[in-house]
Amino acid sequence: MKKKRKRQLRKSNLRKGFFANLAFQLYSRLKRAIRWLLPGLVVKRWMLTSGLGLLIALIGVCIWTDLRPIYWVVEIFFWFLGSITTFLPRTISGPIVFLIGISLLIWGQGRSFESIKQAVGTKKDTFLVDALRAKRRLNRGPNIVAIGGGTGLSSLLKGLKRYSSRITAIVTVADDGGSSGALRRELGVQPPGDIRNCLAALATEEPLIKGLFQYRFSAGNGLEGHSFGNLFLSALTAITGSLETAITASSRVLSVQGQVVPATNVDVRLWAELENGERIDGESAIGKAKFPIIRIGCYPAQPPALPRALEAIKNAEIILIGPGSLYTSILPNLLVPEIVNAIERSKAPKLYICNLMTQPGETDGLDVTGHVRAIESQLASRGITRKIFNSILAQNELEPSALIDYYKSKGSEPVICNKVDLLSKGYKVYLASLQGSEATPTFRHDPKSLAVAIMRFYRSYKKGK
Repeated sequence: MKKKRKRQLRKSNLRKGFFANLAFQLYSRLKRAIRWLLPGLVVKRWMLTSGLGLLIALIGVCIWTDLRPIYWVVEIFFWFLGSITTFLPRTISGPIVFLIGISLLIWGQGRSFESIKQAVGTKKDTFLVDALRAKRRLNRGPNIVAIGGGTGLSSLLKGLKRYSSRITAIVTVADDGGSSGALRRELGVQPPGDIRNCLAALATEEPLIKGLFQYRFSAGNGLEGHSFGNLFLSALTAITGSLETAITASSRVLSVQGQVVPATNVDVRLWAELENGERIDGESAIGKAKFPIIRIGCYPAQPPALPRALEAIKNAEIILIGPGSLYTSILPNLLVPEIVNAIERSKAPKLYICNLMTQPGETDGLDVTGHVRAIESQLASRGITRKIFNSILAQNELEPSALIDYYKSKGSEPVICNKVDLLSKGYKVYLASLQGSEATPTFRHDPKSLAVAIMRFYRSYKKGK
């Protein structure tokens, strides 16, 4: 008797579970269907337009053929209805036909949307309506220009692509170390390393493709130390004759959300003048300077900017400078006179994002004011005395930690922000926790936290405008 009750209870639970699951699926489908009615997808208007067009075309055919097709359709329709009700009463045949029609409609629409989803490359676990809404939201995001290089710029881009697809990264091409430097010396191409990192940061392609692009060979005669992306970009540059064209082709392969533009298309080589009067050449040497850097320059002295970079700055709604190595990632972009002039002319808000930690040999002992003063001094040496940005984003005061102690043992220390001093110089200062809340093995800007702080700054600017 007990076994029989258990079996009955089990069957009852299975039936309840089945109907609960069916109800949940129907509710989910209904919820997704309602989302199609939300504004901004730019789908409903064209579906209605298509339906209206089909109806008008059918009316045109009927007029053209002296209305005879209408009579035929009406006769066939009434014959069909009469045939059905002959076998089944209306109370049964009506609901059956209605359910068949609705089922065909749902099935057909579902298959259509699935085909569209496969065509546009939407991820398998993402519904088409959600993908279209996300795409629409990103397309309506601000037109952002980010200027810099190195890991700082790529971290920034990873966070910003959650808010906009209209992003332009203007990247320095002065690197002469590592894989980029070797390819530059041996093949005569512009260094692709920073560009590769930015392309990977903005990529929306499958992780496997991004991983391939970032893969670095750990062995092999002549291959060790090179990344696949650097080799790929160098090969495309040789084939197309232009790094700009190679970047455009790579952007299509990686489905890049935005665009990456070199600051210049000429072979730029940096030099730096140190406090002791010594002059050193090369980006990699500047990063290891043993005395404070007074100013930097480049060969050729006034490299031309790419038209795409100037056009992006002209149309920008917000311009970001940094984060990144002060003398080897940020200032090299400002050695291109046309870029500086375009930034000056732009009416968009301009925000300088300061580093979290000092860099040994490059920014030893500099606080946020010191970083800003170095930029002002560099521009003044080129005859530019006006500010190219008036807002600064810096890190809140950091709590002591083992990670900071480790960095201090390596010669780095937190970049302190003297807000009162900067305010007295006419700058607007924004402080935020930019390193993120999670513990990490390295001390760098957290993409999400950094992007949130930037969007808050942008929204406050728009409200106060």
